[in-house]
Amino acid sequence: MTNITATTALGPTAQAKSTTRRKSPAARGRMPVILLFLPPALLLFTIFVILPMGEAAWYSLYKWNGYGPPTEFIGLRNFQVLFKNSAFLTALKNNALIILISICIQVPLAIWLATMLANRIRGVVLFRLIFFLPYVLAEVAAGLIWRFVYDGDYGLFAAISHFLGVETPYVLADKNLAMYAVLAVIVWKYFGFHMMLFIAGLQSLDKSVLEAAEIDGATGWQKFRYVTLPLLGSTLRLSVFFAVVGSLQLFDLIMPLTGGGPFNSTQTMVTFLYNFGVTRMQVGLGSAVGVVLFVICVTLAFGYKRIFMRND
Repeated sequence: MTNITATTALGPTAQAKSTTRRKSPAARGRMPVILLFLPPALLLFTIFVILPMGEAAWYSLYKWNGYGPPTEFIGLRNFQVLFKNSAFLTALKNNALIILISICIQVPLAIWLATMLANRIRGVVLFRLIFFLPYVLAEVAAGLIWRFVYDGDYGLFAAISHFLGVETPYVLADKNLAMYAVLAVIVWKYFGFHMMLFIAGLQSLDKSVLEAAEIDGATGWQKFRYVTLPLLGSTLRLSVFFAVVGSLQLFDLIMPLTGGGPFNSTQTMVTFLYNFGVTRMQVGLGSAVGVVLFVICVTLAFGYKRIFMRND
């Protein structure tokens, strides 16, 4: 006669529960590890993230120069002053423009170069290094280099103008041209990072799918449009996310290049915070800028993650 155990007789459900009970000691064994490593991480996150955010929100309700404890409570007046300030409105527009240029020019340029440099051909490593080198360069150094390039007296623009016999444009001194000069530097500085992301994504694609499309008679554009680009969807969404968040936090490239000028035409939210909140000792106003920037970043990050990256 065949021996039937009690668990077998009760069916698959009982077997699954029995397996879960057998695994529970291992799960309980992970608890000491969690209790050992989680509190220090939470402590560091609280000290360096939660508390500064709370302090910024608290200081934004006061008129305070940073000396002594804040005592002059003004409520939401800092936010009212902020959104009536033309320089801050210009900073908001500039951040939106940087995001637009990053998505519409920087990311497509990175995809185009990645498709050419993803294959293992002779000299491709050198070209990857050349295009990625601007991203490796420190932002302050890049800003100082391009400030010299744009210089109308001794820079590269001045030398080219003198060689061509035309009037030298003072790009960074013209409020109508300075922001476009900054945008060109931003594209030059950061497209290499996105290019490397797309190269990694292209190299991970299944080559048999592309070969099948080629056998079916698809042209180069059709393979890219209907095969390569959909397969790069997760990489593309990640690249756009980095472009948006990085554009909102742009600071150390603009400060050595223009300092937010001329006439506040190249201000971003972070440079506005520094120029109007830190250097002028208006800590309450600067904290209000930090709160607005935090709300925008969190809203865009979680909204983008929920809408576009929910399946990644």
